[in-house]
Amino acid sequence: MATLDYRVDFGDPTVDPVHPDYRGSKIYVFWHEGILLPLHLRGHSNISMLLSRHWDANILDRVARMMGFGTVRGSTFHGGSAALRELASRARCENLTITPDGPRGPRRRLAAGCVFLAGTLGIPIVAMGLGYDRPWRMGTWDRFAVPRPFSHARGVVSRAIHVPAGLDRDGIEHYRQGIEQLLVRLSDDAEAWACSGNRRPGDSVLRREPSRVARWAAALPGPRGVSLDDELDRVVTVEPVVCLVAA
Repeated sequence: MATLDYRVDFGDPTVDPVHPDYRGSKIYVFWHEGILLPLHLRGHSNISMLLSRHWDANILDRVARMMGFGTVRGSTFHGGSAALRELASRARCENLTITPDGPRGPRRRLAAGCVFLAGTLGIPIVAMGLGYDRPWRMGTWDRFAVPRPFSHARGVVSRAIHVPAGLDRDGIEHYRQGIEQLLVRLSDDAEAWACSGNRRPGDSVLRREPSRVARWAAALPGPRGVSLDDELDRVVTVEPVVCLVAA
């Protein structure tokens, strides 16, 4: 991971917990297949990660802790209610991160737990599209991505998205579908960008660095976030280029 060329395109750079102007807890969501990038670059940033209680997540739990993440074990299949209560407790002074298609898939299908949690706790969601330049793919349900040494890694990150409190079942499903659409779009964009190897206006180098503000700024009031419709409108104005080289 240390050999990769990392660049990121932020909708709002202050959502990054290492940014000096970062304020307020966030829920960061990205697909399970891309987890190596945030593990490598955003450890020790006051982030707790939701992981399955299944035995195959035990290694990931150990790695996440070694890399400077807190962990909460549970899922919608086993231990989900207890995990949500623990995440709610940690959200008072920490950031949260969830791979919303885990732990069993389907791949790139967003579960509603992050929407429910964001609305209940009043914490915005940040969607992170992550992509590598033609990575090796494992034969797992998520086609887990293992980047090639010295290749390109790219992130395309949304602004903080406000989820209203008190959503009914239809409202939760509306936000679930919208955030899934957004995350798919950002991920496709990041993968195409990684394949191209190009620069883009306003991008920046993404470095592994400890956060000087996340330990205390997560507990402060932060921006409410933009509406989901506004962020979808912003993101879909650019058509991503599909990388045609097989993984």
